[in-house]
Amino acid sequence: MQQHSKPRKSGADMSERNTVLRSLHDAGLATWFGGSLMGAVGLNGAAAKVQNPRERMKVASIGWDRWTPVNAAAIGSHLAGAAGLLITNADRVGSQRGVATMSAVKTGLTLAALGATAYSRVLGRKIEQAAEVPVTGVTEPAPETPPDISSAQRKLRVAQWSIPALTGALVAVSALAGEQQRSNGGKRDLWHRAAQALAH
Repeated sequence: MQQHSKPRKSGADMSERNTVLRSLHDAGLATWFGGSLMGAVGLNGAAAKVQNPRERMKVASIGWDRWTPVNAAAIGSHLAGAAGLLITNADRVGSQRGVATMSAVKTGLTLAALGATAYSRVLGRKIEQAAEVPVTGVTEPAPETPPDISSAQRKLRVAQWSIPALTGALVAVSALAGEQQRSNGGKRDLWHRAAQALAH
């Protein structure tokens, strides 16, 4: 009597679901990382070249205000994809060596990046309220800059660079996660082929 194997529809559905989740995860993280780096290097750097020192902060503030909704959407996309992938691969977290540690590191980096992003935005809003104060650059006070604004600028100088550093580390950890999943998938395929050979 010939036996018919059941169609592997659930596996296909899982693969498609992983593709969508991974796209959300990767595109969101890439935008978060790239936007923060572009802002620190390009936008703030360009604002520092404005001829009138009292207009430099205003120019940078306009750019950051336009970018903030896009950045928020990117972060939301990344978090949704990350949460979905964690749920989908919950069995691997408990069974495959190194995955639980990688997930913990990734979660810690994500929380740190979120904190740095929120803190940078708070400092940025404080500086924006004094938009016509003369400055050397967005994060570089001038001799005429009020002390409270100077303090916020120095803190922002550190915070703005911590975001691409943390999100860049997330990119590296995500690459490791992909390698771990590929390795685990290869082992599953090997056992599946061996089981099929024994069945015949």
